[in-house]
Amino acid sequence: MKRPGILLVDDDAALRELITLRLEANGFRVEAVDSGEAALAQLALARPDAVLTDMQMAGMDGMALFRAIHARDPALPVIVLTAHGTIPDAVAATQQGLFGYLTKPYDAPTLIDLLKRATRLTGSRVDADDDEWRSEIIAASPALDTLLAEARLAAQSEASLLIRGESGTGKELLARAIHHASPRHAKPFVAINCGAIPAELLESELFGHVKGAFTGAGRDHPGLFLSAQGGTVFLDEIGDMPAPLQVKLLRVLQEGEVRPVGTTETRAVDVRILSATHRDLEEAITSGEFREDLYYRLNVVSLTLPPLRERREDIPLLAQHFLTVLTEKYRRRIHGLAPDALEMLVAADWPGNIRQLHNVLEQCCALCTTATIPASLVARALRDKPAEIQPLAVARTAFERDYLITLLKLTQGQVSEVARLAGRNRTEVYRLLQRHGLTPALFQDRDETG
Repeated sequence: MKRPGILLVDDDAALRELITLRLEANGFRVEAVDSGEAALAQLALARPDAVLTDMQMAGMDGMALFRAIHARDPALPVIVLTAHGTIPDAVAATQQGLFGYLTKPYDAPTLIDLLKRATRLTGSRVDADDDEWRSEIIAASPALDTLLAEARLAAQSEASLLIRGESGTGKELLARAIHHASPRHAKPFVAINCGAIPAELLESELFGHVKGAFTGAGRDHPGLFLSAQGGTVFLDEIGDMPAPLQVKLLRVLQEGEVRPVGTTETRAVDVRILSATHRDLEEAITSGEFREDLYYRLNVVSLTLPPLRERREDIPLLAQHFLTVLTEKYRRRIHGLAPDALEMLVAADWPGNIRQLHNVLEQCCALCTTATIPASLVARALRDKPAEIQPLAVARTAFERDYLITLLKLTQGQVSEVARLAGRNRTEVYRLLQRHGLTPALFQDRDETG
């Protein structure tokens, strides 16, 4: 029988260790943390059978922690260890749902008995490991709870699923979670960003190629679909997929087979397709950039991840989780954020969403010289926005246009010379110029002195 789990919260390391030893000796599993903020982060990862917390702690105290837990999960028993001066607060909290309280110094048998009664109440609930499928998603907001419930239902089906959301909201994390909750979880999960691979290579990456199919194809390559046989293929930024490949992907969805580059033979493939985009695909259909028939094949089930600014209650949980990881990475003894620093994080706009929050906290950890991160460091990190990283397709288009302009200026608009310098034929150069809206005549016989 599985031992009941206790989340212990106390900023006194010695007392935390003593209580842990006593609880484990009495058959409990203990997860111990040193702050209320860390406790909320841990609760987002796994649900214990009961919470035992000290009342007086730096940062979030025991009562604030109880209220935060009770708002999210009223059925989770919370027990507070309190000094005599705070007994009235604890008594009042029992009327609001606090399971119980003990005064310090506490009586060990009484504590064990209280915890046994608390964990019996939650013994009939679904095992905490039942949430293992979504363990990488740090969230406790109602919006995310609803979304994750829908995601878990969708995971049990074979329907293609489209995940929408702004950049940095965690679309690939959700896709991985859906795969882990699906009947295909024991098979591969293969992800590819359709906007990060040149169009001429994307077909080979997806569907494979045979030896000799093109220059450099020295051996057979199975491609991602065949590599994921029996599992899940995640197509990120599906809205950036070139039109010719959209036709071939539609055939895969309709017929369940792929045709590697360089052969006329098809190979059966059994995969579930999850896709994601930050683009408005309906608008792309209207403009002719995305096939409507493919859209309906991919969008059997649709889930939309809200931006971070619409789930601000998750920011303290995410911040604490990132701090735990980053302080270990940078080997810093940072216990948390100053209250005004946390308020600043919660109030920020976060156009880059969770990815930006991680970057801000990483900068703070790298530069922090105190036990808590001050608001001044957070303000600096929020101001020092890193240069925006463009998708590869966008960067390539910009380079291509600038390159053509440079050649047109150099040759004074002579297309034959542009083609020679670029190592391309004139027909291809004319097509490129048309694509970028460049007129060679504008570069001819220019009067440099006027």
